[in-house]
This record gives sequence, structure tokens and C-alpha cells, in this order.
Amino acid sequence: MEQTQTKRIVPVNRIILGITGGIAAYKAAELLRLLIKQSMEVQVVMTEAACHFITPTTMQGLSGKPVFTDQWDASVPNSMAHINLSRAADAILIAPASADFIAKLAHGLANDLLSTLCLARNCPLIVAPAMNREMWLNAAMQRNIAQLIADGVQVLGPDNGVQACGEEGMGRMLEAEQLAQDVLAFFQPKLLSGKKILVTAGPTYEAIDAVRGITNRSSGKMGYAIAQAALELGAEVTLVSGPTALAKPQGAQGVDVQSAAQMFEVVKQHVGSCDIFISVAAVADYRVAQPSAQKIKKSVSNVALELVPNPDILAYVASLPKPPFCVGFAAESENLAEHAEQKRRSKKLPLLVGNLAQHAIGSDDNELVLFEDSGSHILPRANKLTLARQLMQHIAHRYKGASN
Repeated sequence: MEQTQTKRIVPVNRIILGITGGIAAYKAAELLRLLIKQSMEVQVVMTEAACHFITPTTMQGLSGKPVFTDQWDASVPNSMAHINLSRAADAILIAPASADFIAKLAHGLANDLLSTLCLARNCPLIVAPAMNREMWLNAAMQRNIAQLIADGVQVLGPDNGVQACGEEGMGRMLEAEQLAQDVLAFFQPKLLSGKKILVTAGPTYEAIDAVRGITNRSSGKMGYAIAQAALELGAEVTLVSGPTALAKPQGAQGVDVQSAAQMFEVVKQHVGSCDIFISVAAVADYRVAQPSAQKIKKSVSNVALELVPNPDILAYVASLPKPPFCVGFAAESENLAEHAEQKRRSKKLPLLVGNLAQHAIGSDDNELVLFEDSGSHILPRANKLTLARQLMQHIAHRYKGASN
């Protein structure tokens, strides 16, 4: 089967990064760097108060563009920076968004460049609050946040933790890495809006006795990344996960299981209402026929375990009278194309995703090969969330084509 490498054109999103007065302004430098790294075009606008915490020179050096701070900037020919800047943007991100600036936004005030361009915008507005915990919990602030949400403003955070003042609680601005990921997610096309997706992830654990079991080295990272990418495309996601150390993606309905049998039962409960089933979990092929309820004591004698096959969850779902769109995963140690294509055909799957286990398990990046009727296509090595986003867009288009 001929393999081709999938080439994707990454659109450039244009962002205004607005910085207001607060100690969290130091995080804006790293945030700017990460946004540019994600191929975004960033224009920085700062309030007068922000300039007391981080300098325009720093932000200009990182962005490679002049930083705007003054509504009456003489370098703007028509003296309408608030119009010119907002019309050239796909979104405005205020990070950090101080209590004062949030109050301005909630009440429509426009007494400086940044607040004026937010009021004059014709693009989405995203704010990342940053303030003392008592300020965040103040009734007036909560009214202002509620008003922004009602007005369609996207609010990211805040987070809980130790604050610059030494107190601890809600009000910390999200870390730059999280904000950069959230902004990238914001721009993902909502190709799966209203669709229900069922994802299995992680390893399974098959008990030998009360303390021992059979499992595998799957970290669950790929399955969790796929759940995150599906959420970003607007889907309702149920994530059925074996034992992992990962946090569930915000917005996903998580169901934790241990064994393959438990995973099978949960899948059977949910599969009837899902549109797409993505089987990423590394389900154990075998379980112990008679696990011991007590710990098997160590002895000099050999111990023989009788193993019996576990249910094939993917095969079951794919063979239903009216199956969802099924996507399987195959982690092989050799002969990937041969084994993956054989698995795809035997289970009659429209799409199977293959990878070499020794290059993928436990790592943060991977290379994927998509096997389908039209041939095989490579998604080049990248971090797992990037691959998951590419894969989910491909699945969304395949699902739409299959549904028409």
C-alpha cells in the first residue's frame, strides 16, 4: 500500500495581546513567545499601569513589532489606533486582565487605548483574570464576570494557588502554557459541534491476586489528547479511561475503569448514543481465569497462571447492526503496515491509526500512520496534542463524508 505524507497549511491567526496593570504581567512575555511559536501573529497593546510592571521594550523585542500604549499615538496617521488595530485582529486576548479593566469591560467604559479598542472590536474577546483572592471573590467582581460571560466574552481562569501578596486562593492568572493552549483551542473549527464521541484510553489492569496484576506501559497520553482535540472541535466527549496519572480534559465526561471487562461494560452502556467511537486504549488481550482474592504467597515452586481472552471491544462495536463511525488504534513493534491493515480489514473499520509502540509508549511525541480504503497517510512526528488535532480534523471530515 502506498504511503503519502499528509501536508497541512496552518492558517495564521492574528491576536491582539492586551496587558493591564498587575504583577502577572511578567507572564505575558512567555505567553507572547508561546503564541508566536504557534504561528500566531501578535500585536501587543499595553495600558499605562501595565508599563509599571513590564516594559514595552521587552514586549517589542519579543514580538518584533512596535507596542501601542497611547490612544493619541502620533505615529498612527488617522489617530484611530483603536479602529485600525481591532479591525486587523481575529481575536483580542487580555492577559492579565485586572479587576479595574474587567470593570471597564463590563460597563462599556473606554478611557484609554486598550479599553477603547475592546469596545470598538468586531472580533472575539478573551480575558484571563489576575487579582488578589478577595478581589476575585468580591460580589462586584463576580457580577462583572457574569456580565462579560453574558456578553459572549470568553473567560479563561483564574487559577487557585499562592499569590504574589503571600495569600493563597483563587485569582492567579493561568500559566502561560495553559493560556497558549486555550487560545489555540479557541481557534479550532467546530466541525463536530453537537456530535457525541466515545473515547477509550490508557491501559487496563487484570488482577492476578489482591496486590498483583497484568498491565502494560500505555500512559494514556494519546487518548487524552484525542479527547481534548474532540472537545475543541465542539464535540460532547465521554472518556473511558484505564488507570493513568493524567487529569481529565476539562469538559469531558470521565469514567474510570480498571479491567478490560469493566471497560467493555461502560462502552456498551454509552455506545448506543455516540456518533463516533475511537478505541485508543491499550486493552489487555488476556486476563487471569481465576484471580486469587488473597495475596499469593511466595514459594520456591513455579506458579502457573491460566490466561483467557478478554472481549474485543472494538470488534464488538464495529459489528453492531448500526455502529458509530469507528476508529481503531494499532501499536505494533514490527511490520506496522502489514499488521495494521490486516486489523483494519478484519474488523471492517473505515479508519485505523497505527504507530510503532517502541517510539510512542510513554513519550510526549509520536508519528502516526492512517490506514483507510484510499491508502495510508503519515502524520509526521509531533507532540501528541498536535497529532490529535490533526487526526480529529481528519476524522471529522471522514465522518461527515460517511454521513452524507
